[in-house]
Amino acid sequence: MGSLTITYLMAIGLLFSGQGAQKVGMGLSLYQNSPTVADLYDEANATLGYDFKKVCFEGPDEQLTQTSVCQPALYVQGYAIYKILEEAGKLQDLSCALGLSLGELTALAVAGAVDFSIGLRVVAERGRLMQQACDATQGGMASLIGGDLETVSSLCEEFGVDISNMNCPGQIVVSGEQEKVNALVEKAKGLGAFKMVIPLKVAGAYHSRLMKSAAEAFETFLADVPFAAPKLPVFTNVTGEKVAEPEQIKQMLVKQVTGTVKWEACMRSAMQTGTLNFYECGPGGVLTGMAKRIDKTLNVIPLDTWADIQAIL
Repeated sequence: MGSLTITYLMAIGLLFSGQGAQKVGMGLSLYQNSPTVADLYDEANATLGYDFKKVCFEGPDEQLTQTSVCQPALYVQGYAIYKILEEAGKLQDLSCALGLSLGELTALAVAGAVDFSIGLRVVAERGRLMQQACDATQGGMASLIGGDLETVSSLCEEFGVDISNMNCPGQIVVSGEQEKVNALVEKAKGLGAFKMVIPLKVAGAYHSRLMKSAAEAFETFLADVPFAAPKLPVFTNVTGEKVAEPEQIKQMLVKQVTGTVKWEACMRSAMQTGTLNFYECGPGGVLTGMAKRIDKTLNVIPLDTWADIQAIL
């Protein structure tokens, strides 16, 4: 009987962090150990017009947390981790890229839909416009744990707020005017339908109608930005489906500013490509935790520091 040799390819997907994952010191060890990463951070410093590296590496936390700063910080670090993995030959079977909220732009840059430098400018403008919208409104958010979508949707309709994130089974985030979110939180706590109801410490009502001014200005900004078709699958937060056409990518990026982030749907679409193994590129490990709640068969390795990356090489 003849022998049969089977080669198993391990498809790898990349996950990119969204706002809230940032922390002081992010990217420093990468910058210190990789000339390629040093070039990326030096370019970002020149492009953004302030000491971006100092804020990422040293803080203060109050400045790094600002929407206009943390979005470029997460974009640059996420892309930097991708470049290190690519140089090390770890992405020969790269099958898809996806990111939570801001991370979607990092995924698009990795997939070649937008040049790193242009993407950085897009991210910076997105962050600036969202910061303006935060400053002009009194917004808040809350995480509802353990309930169902129907109950959350009913509460949102009753109090005039929006579902901002459908992250994983049993975790839905709502967003809107602070007083309305507070009222929703109080009623939700009394229903007995949730394991936990947690008001979030955020600067504004992200992914809600309160970001409308940012979305409109962002659409105008994107009109002349050159995008290309991605070289590998990227899934939009707006629908959870793959986006391929440049104009469609722009439309989804605009809709995402006020729309619900359908992260669980994005992950399930990634799984349909045959991808069960992922690297989370960025601090915090939040996406790693969500993945385990979406499907226990998923294997996600969080990568933040130089030591994290060296451990898998």
